Amino acid sequence: MTITAAADGSALGNPGPNGWAWYIDDDRWAAGGSPHGTNNQGELQAVLELLRATAGVDEKLVIECDSRYVIDSVTKWMPGWKRRGWRKSDGGPVLNRELLEGIDEAMRGRDVEFTWVKGHAGHPLNEAADERANAAAKAYQQKQEPRRGPGFVSASDAGAALAGAMAVSASIPSRPEQDAALLWAEPADLLDGLDESAESAPLELTVSLTATEHARLRDRADAQGISLEDALRRLI
Repeated sequence: MTITAAADGSALGNPGPNGWAWYIDDDRWAAGGSPHGTNNQGELQAVLELLRATAGVDEKLVIECDSRYVIDSVTKWMPGWKRRGWRKSDGGPVLNRELLEGIDEAMRGRDVEFTWVKGHAGHPLNEAADERANAAAKAYQQKQEPRRGPGFVSASDAGAALAGAMAVSASIPSRPEQDAALLWAEPADLLDGLDESAESAPLELTVSLTATEHARLRDRADAQGISLEDALRRLI
């Protein structure tokens, strides 16, 4: 099995508000950034965050990048930099050393391959990562919290996680019309319209989520600035 993901970065002003994103599919992606940084830093951060998110998986990881700088830094230049104590051939310090050291450590013992793709050329994963990285950079420019994404949930651990921590039972105030609405709600709408002030008799409910619903709920919780646990409690 192989996991294929795109990693991309963005900077408004370069340097300026920057963003990073990695993307596998709509249920597995993440984004972030900082108020001030460069495009190269965003690109490297995206790779580092992807490696960290997928740490512990056995599958080969193929990373699509539209940055020659990132690919050459990791696959060509890094061994020489390390031999020279993170110095370039002219003796100058290596830029973005902290990020590169993090990538080097996160790759140890893993099967990772980098593939160059042309940016803005219709590559689906690259376009999705680029869109999210740009959105994160714009969010920081506007002093807003970016959409963080659902993160990574592997197929192997989704069942166990959902059967345990993501299956919740609790007593809540019950309203018949509200309970019926929950049965038919889309995952993205499950947090809307819940009235926590109802004073009816409690009803015991159990909520079990699929991996896709769990990812969407976590994304929604991030957008609302609440914890996943609080989001789950609102479901029940």
